[in-house]
Amino acid sequence: MLIQLAIMGLLAACLPLSVVWVSNDANKYRKLAWVTVFLTFDLVMFGAFTRLTDSGLGCPDWPGCYGHANPLQAHEHISAAEAAMPTGPVTVAKAWIEMIHRYFAMAVGVLIIAMVVIAWRNWRRNRRTPTAEGSGGLAMPLLLFFFVCLQGAFGAWTVTLKLQPVIVTLHLLLGLTLLGLLAWHAARLSRHAPVGQAAAGLKLAAGAGLLLLALQIALGGWVSTNYAALACADFPLCQGTVVPPMDYQHGFTLWRELGKTGAGDYLPFAALTAIHWTHRNFAFVVFAVVGWLAWRAGRVPGLERTARWLGLALALQLITGLSTIFLNWPLAIAVAHNGGAALLLLLLTMLNFKIRLAGRPVSTLSCHAQAAARSIHLPESN
Repeated sequence: MLIQLAIMGLLAACLPLSVVWVSNDANKYRKLAWVTVFLTFDLVMFGAFTRLTDSGLGCPDWPGCYGHANPLQAHEHISAAEAAMPTGPVTVAKAWIEMIHRYFAMAVGVLIIAMVVIAWRNWRRNRRTPTAEGSGGLAMPLLLFFFVCLQGAFGAWTVTLKLQPVIVTLHLLLGLTLLGLLAWHAARLSRHAPVGQAAAGLKLAAGAGLLLLALQIALGGWVSTNYAALACADFPLCQGTVVPPMDYQHGFTLWRELGKTGAGDYLPFAALTAIHWTHRNFAFVVFAVVGWLAWRAGRVPGLERTARWLGLALALQLITGLSTIFLNWPLAIAVAHNGGAALLLLLLTMLNFKIRLAGRPVSTLSCHAQAAARSIHLPESN
């Protein structure tokens, strides 16, 4: 089974690797980094789809499905489970959704392993050739490999611990951390427009915006993993009042089973209300801070484009968030809302990276990009 799963992961990685191979980009390593960012963003979106369709236990074992590499081979077991519980977590459709998510994750792992291999070969080449000026760095690819392995472990625990909310939420956060690290690494390998010196004054605000967004994403993940999305079905009020009855003690007890309190009792509705209400209201804090940041960054040369995209993504995220309430949580909009959070993370990561370039010479690559281009003996420009 493990060999079959490895083959599936390699097959899933063939298309993105082919895109890199046939690309006209002279720096294939840089192209591989950006393709991995794109695929990881897609994986985050599909992970949200898997969670929101309640497919996390579509295959209740790991890494395969009832001991097999794909749902076709496990069809008999899946059909028996579905017949026993037609509305339960195991159905043929949910099994396929869960396994496609795993194949997708394995493909990302293969791409990151390819990045590590290339970086290691460059590092070895430059050790043998002392006159070489750089390799683009081995530390970041190794860190990415560590994170993808850690993410895989949390994916396994998500299943074996039966969707325990804290594990599922950490699985989401690690996935988005991996996405942010990949974007940062790809940005280090790329050419950027000159950034005005005024950007240096936004360094603290940009870091704070990223931190607040991470906290909001964690709260959103906690809403999703506890199925608290419909605890407040009206807006701007919640259950017809500004401050509804809430149970923070049970709602934010981290180590507990899904739908249960820490003592094993059923989770009260007031706990779900506390989870939803906190996420909803903290969103306005994030909207204000990140909106102000986008406005300020839009006035700094070199940051205008990123700032415009950040403002647009923020507005769309607000729209999708409100739409999930008024339209009773439709699946497509809920997935788009999760994707919007990932997009905001990417844009804030890029904004933080570009702010670090403030005051650098015009029309130059970062030192990391120059080193990477030299190490693979390819030109620095496209």
